[in-house]
Order: sequence, then C-alpha cells, then structure tokens
Amino acid sequence: MNNFFDDLFGKIFKNPAKSPVKHKENYAVKEAYLEEIDRWIETEEAAGLFDKVYRSYHLKRTGINESPHVHLFQSPYANGFAVTFEPPFTAETFSKLFLAFSRRILALGYKQVSLDRKMEEINNQVRVTEKFYLKPPLQAPVENELISQLFGNVSIEKISVDNKPSYLKLLVTVYSDRLYQNAKPFDQMMDRLFETQHG
Repeated sequence: MNNFFDDLFGKIFKNPAKSPVKHKENYAVKEAYLEEIDRWIETEEAAGLFDKVYRSYHLKRTGINESPHVHLFQSPYANGFAVTFEPPFTAETFSKLFLAFSRRILALGYKQVSLDRKMEEINNQVRVTEKFYLKPPLQAPVENELISQLFGNVSIEKISVDNKPSYLKLLVTVYSDRLYQNAKPFDQMMDRLFETQHG
C-alpha cells in the first residue's frame, strides 16, 4: 500500500532531484588563452591535426572512411562536417581545435554572436555542448545592392559526454532571403579554414 501512495505523490509532486538536468549559460574564453591558440595554430602539432581532419573530410566525400572519422552534412541550405574524438587527438588538442576553428572563422570577417555551454542529462549521461555562433558583419542595406552573407551563418560545437570529448561539429547555414547575395561556396570556406597548412 505504501508504494501506491509513494508513486501517487511522486506523480503529483514531481521530485526535482529526479528530473533530468538541463542548464545553459554564456561564457567567455580568456584573451590570454585565445592568444595562445593563435600561436598554437602556427605549430607543427596544429598543422598535423588540421591536415588529418582535412584529409579525412576529402576522403569521406569520395566514400572512404579515414581516421579521425568525419561525418558530412550536405543540403541546399546547410553544409558542414563533424569529426569524432579519437587518436591522434587528446582532450587538450581537441579543445584547442574547437577554439582554432572559431579563430579561423573570425579571420574570414565574421563576428561572434555568442559562446554558450549547455548541460543536459540524456539516458543517465551528462552531455555538454559548447557552441560558438558566428554571423557575417551587420551591414546597412544600400539601395539596389544585395547584402553579403559571406558563407552564411556558422556554428561550431564541441560535444562531450560524461566529461569525455565526443565530437566537433561545424555547420554553415545560408540565408535564402532576397535581400542577400548568394552565399560563397562552402568548399571555398573549407579551403580557407584549413589553408595555412596547404599554402
């Protein structure tokens, strides 16, 4: 009989301790660490990792899986890729790559709109998503001229599950609004994202 009442009260007065955790916050990366990332981008270690991801990306497009494993996102309005956390990455270099991607996108003329962290409990696992959201710079419309959207809006995510890195994802979504010029080709952005290692 006791269980019946416990269940009934549990349904009426939901136990907050049992509801899944969900939390989102904005945060910032210290300027000194971003400067360290800018220096790291120029190192051989970074060049090697950029090369491996870029190679896996191009091989995946021809149907060949290479380590580190890359997934492709391709549609008329959104393009991107995700790279799985596996050797040769370490937790540290994976985090650096996440920040390095954001630095590269900023260098293309983008503005950072937000950087947030979302924590949620899914199937008894804690999933943390860190996400940069970047947009082309705001421009006042000029009569008879379309607004540049560069490559579109860019989001960069780093996903960890139970404190272990899982994957990085970069997604570019384009405006289909008639006020905007057509987005520049995604392939061109990929070349620029990885370019110093191929110049």
